[in-house]
Amino acid sequence: MTNSQQRLSVSQIAESRLPCLAAALLLALVSPMYARQSPSGQSDPAIAQAAPRPLAGKLSLREAIAIALKNNVSVRVAGSQVDELSGTQVRRRSALEPRITSDAVAKIQDTNLRAIGFSFPGFEIPLTTGGFGTYDFRVFGRQSILDRQAYHSYQSSKRQLDAAKLTYQDMRDLVIRQAAGYYLDGQAAAAEVEAAEARVVTSRALEKLAQDQHTAGLATRVDVLRAQVQLQRDQQTLLVARESYQTALLVLQRFLGLQPGAPLELADRLEFRSFSAPEAEPALRAALEARADYRSLRAQREALVELSKASRARYLPTLSINGDYGPFGRNFGQMPAIGQIAGTVSFTLFDRDRSGEQREISSQLQRVDAQIADLERGIEQDLRKALLDLDSAAQQVAVTQAGVDLAANELKLSEDRFRSGVTDNIEVITAQSSLQNAQDDHISALARHADARMALARALGATEQIYENYLGSK
Repeated sequence: MTNSQQRLSVSQIAESRLPCLAAALLLALVSPMYARQSPSGQSDPAIAQAAPRPLAGKLSLREAIAIALKNNVSVRVAGSQVDELSGTQVRRRSALEPRITSDAVAKIQDTNLRAIGFSFPGFEIPLTTGGFGTYDFRVFGRQSILDRQAYHSYQSSKRQLDAAKLTYQDMRDLVIRQAAGYYLDGQAAAAEVEAAEARVVTSRALEKLAQDQHTAGLATRVDVLRAQVQLQRDQQTLLVARESYQTALLVLQRFLGLQPGAPLELADRLEFRSFSAPEAEPALRAALEARADYRSLRAQREALVELSKASRARYLPTLSINGDYGPFGRNFGQMPAIGQIAGTVSFTLFDRDRSGEQREISSQLQRVDAQIADLERGIEQDLRKALLDLDSAAQQVAVTQAGVDLAANELKLSEDRFRSGVTDNIEVITAQSSLQNAQDDHISALARHADARMALARALGATEQIYENYLGSK
């Protein structure tokens, strides 16, 4: 790359006028620095970080989400990326702001006069000047007046910072969705434990009933064995359910950044909570405006557009003002102040790198455009699926609840028939199995409905602001 630079003015300033001109130069260099500061004088909010801590006692879903937003590693990593790009923005802005440096030089030199062209015919001059010392204390200043490349690079960094903040918000929204999912897994596992405990109690009562009926001569030994086998099966199911529940708690604690294995109990039970779903088309338009991941991609595209402008501006001229001022002399008693002010116009004559940079940015723009289009379809798919799941799960909850009631009645009737000696306990065992299947189906339907509500909140965007509205009411 070859640069052609033209000096507009370089002159020795008269000693009497130097202080005034230097003061004006320094004022011109420093004043833009204060003009560009934020009116509030505040930086971006720091990302809160909370160290993992053990938690004992009951934990509600709202508390779990609050802890996840503080402790989850994905949120903390996304927050550090915001801080990183904030520093990048400051660095790129510095190219548009004044740069002031200072040098203090103490120099002893001996110059060869003949080597630098001092030669007068007929006059004999010394070969060297002899050693002499000088002192130079100088302040240098530089201010860019016109630099389109630096300006567009700075604007690109602002868009990149906006994209990082939106990515950070999207990560918080995603963590809310994931925390609700893990909490829901724990709720479903707790419901399975509760149902299994109830079945063990029922099996014990029916096993005692079989023993009593056998003693009374109204049942055979086979009936007693069937009841004992069913009790053992239900006890085994209870052990598995308890292990699954503890595993779900471990997974939840790991995701929340808590100490695994600490005593923990879920405060919210798995229950049906009614919810009015929005209309699909208005909800889709709102989702495209609210989804932080979609807005982040749009901000990334704007950043690439600014980079493309910066690349095209590499051939445009730049204008800057440079100056220096300070005392200079051979001893501290006689050091008059000297200085200079210069304006510089620079422009690039040839730069092969620019064409390659344009191709890179163009390909990046194409990639982001494809991602934006795909995400639009993905958002619509997530939204419509969440609405379908919500409606279907609500119907399943009603159907499975009816199934549980019917299976419970069947078990009661079978028990009464067995107690009366009308039949053996095969009907009772069969009714117990039917009730177990109905309870499992009902728990799954409740979990799907709760998950569909949080999936809808995620699909609509701005999850952190609206998720409490989607917890539903009893």
